[in-house]
Amino acid sequence: YRLEKHFERLGVELPRQVLSNWIIKGGEMLQPIYDRMRERLLELSILHADETTLQVLRESGRPAQSKSYMWLYRSGRDGPPIVCYEYQPSRDGEHPRRFLTGFAGFLHADGYAGYNDLADPATGLRVTLVGCWAHARRKFTEAAKVLPKSQRNDPSQMVNVALRHINKLFEIERTIKDASVEDRRSSRLRRSKPVVDEFKRWLDSASSKVLPKSALGEAVTYCRNQWPRLVVFLDDGRLELDNNRAERSIK
Repeated sequence: YRLEKHFERLGVELPRQVLSNWIIKGGEMLQPIYDRMRERLLELSILHADETTLQVLRESGRPAQSKSYMWLYRSGRDGPPIVCYEYQPSRDGEHPRRFLTGFAGFLHADGYAGYNDLADPATGLRVTLVGCWAHARRKFTEAAKVLPKSQRNDPSQMVNVALRHINKLFEIERTIKDASVEDRRSSRLRRSKPVVDEFKRWLDSASSKVLPKSALGEAVTYCRNQWPRLVVFLDDGRLELDNNRAERSIK
């Protein structure tokens, strides 16, 4: 719409339909490149995935208010830098299962249940899900916001205890971001693992002291449910502590 009006002010008539057709035709011409990018992506051993809502107007058989999704799959720290987007009308787990057919390795994700089947041996896929500590931290940050202002900086508050543990992991990551893969793994086992183990003991203790439906209770439950995936980063120095790489790309 804005381009149409811009060209109109320049004395050039370019209706939106024409501009849209150019985009469609351009997409069709670039399809072989996209297909090769996806093919190369599935050859890698570490990927990131995310999805976000999208509203599509005048979609056949669906009201305009329907919630659609743009899915994203991208390479990790070691590259090559590849980002593939895929539109789908739903958030069903069948979409990543189909897109990632043939992939074997680690997949960073945010804990959405739609990725769970990827790690199920029954599907024939050989995928290990890697949890996102940024999402874990975000849950506790949201819980901290509901505290009275007078308590938000109290270090004894449970939510602040949790945030100290998680922030410590991010501090360690910042100091080893330029280290080799082996040095990064070694440092994590030596420095991060004790923090992770201590945090797990705290989570198990806190689970019996918080209301399950409270913001803090939901943060604790999220971490405990995601725990097998949150600790995977300790096993391989190529992995990352969070899925922010995918989040940045999808924004």
